[in-house]
Amino acid sequence: MPASRLVTAGPYTDFGERVLLAHGVPAADARLLSDSLVRAELWGHSSHGMLRLPWYTARLRSGAMRAVTEPEVVSDSGTMLVLDGRDGIGQVLTANAVEEGVRRAREHTLSGVAVRNSNHFGTAAYFTRRAAEQGCVAILATNASPAMAPWGGKEKSIGTNPWSLAAPGGRYGPVVMDIANTAVARGKIYLAGEREEPIPEGWAADSEGRPTTDPRKAVDGLILPMAGHKGYVISFMFDVLAGVLTGSAFGSSVVGPYSPEGRSGCGHLLLTIDVASMADTGEFTRRVEALVEETKAVPLAADATEILYPGELEERNERERLRTGIPVADQTWAALERLARETSVPLPEPLAP
Repeated sequence: MPASRLVTAGPYTDFGERVLLAHGVPAADARLLSDSLVRAELWGHSSHGMLRLPWYTARLRSGAMRAVTEPEVVSDSGTMLVLDGRDGIGQVLTANAVEEGVRRAREHTLSGVAVRNSNHFGTAAYFTRRAAEQGCVAILATNASPAMAPWGGKEKSIGTNPWSLAAPGGRYGPVVMDIANTAVARGKIYLAGEREEPIPEGWAADSEGRPTTDPRKAVDGLILPMAGHKGYVISFMFDVLAGVLTGSAFGSSVVGPYSPEGRSGCGHLLLTIDVASMADTGEFTRRVEALVEETKAVPLAADATEILYPGELEERNERERLRTGIPVADQTWAALERLARETSVPLPEPLAP
């Protein structure tokens, strides 16, 4: 079912911010969280956009996620900082990690920031782009609630455990990768359910392990790993980094944002490299630009129209959706209408057809 309305980014962000303020989230944090969701919408990733706002507010109401984020320092060696998020908002904790990571990378060449006892942080690229825009290369990993079965198993015990890598790209802006280790991010299955659309074959299996194109059966079943066993082992190892190493929950003990109750316990690990500590920044960006140009100049395969560099599609989508508006699925709008009534915050007026 296609989206039946379009909204503009500014009022949409304002709405999310005011809803979060009504749930006790401080103003700056409410703006950050809402902006992260709308930015995902602009990039074309509605699976990580405003459909998640009702999930987050449900967790705020239950106390599973704290409205006021107050991390504690566990250890600090200068290059490596470990924070206990104390069940705060994942986006706020990760933005703080980027700020510290960039500052420490400039001082020490590279840095690591680990966050334990956090919550879901939305789109990983939202944060690695911030570091890249400040002249750093950033790698961000997180773990998630169980979504896939280990290779050869039939019960889910391992998360999608997404990760992102971004670097300055000169006139092309940040070049950035953001992927889950499953065939698809779980949010895209939820989005397909909200749009009442089937999912492609190869994305998921039902609770009996049978392939399915029904998003409702997929949510209750298994998301398949990307690239077969390779996706499984990559996800396992990122749980070692983001979960075990950081002192967070791991494996089946992580609780996702889809559940209104239960401490998430998820962890994040941010590694940041200051480009200027290794190379002349101008020369580095010229080399990245050359790599982009060489890649885009490769002869096209049959039926292909062009080659995109990592992050280019999101840049284009943002420009287009800022011009034409953000499409909203009917079920997402209905959930936001309920939030609007509960908080007395009016929804933005949709654009005229």
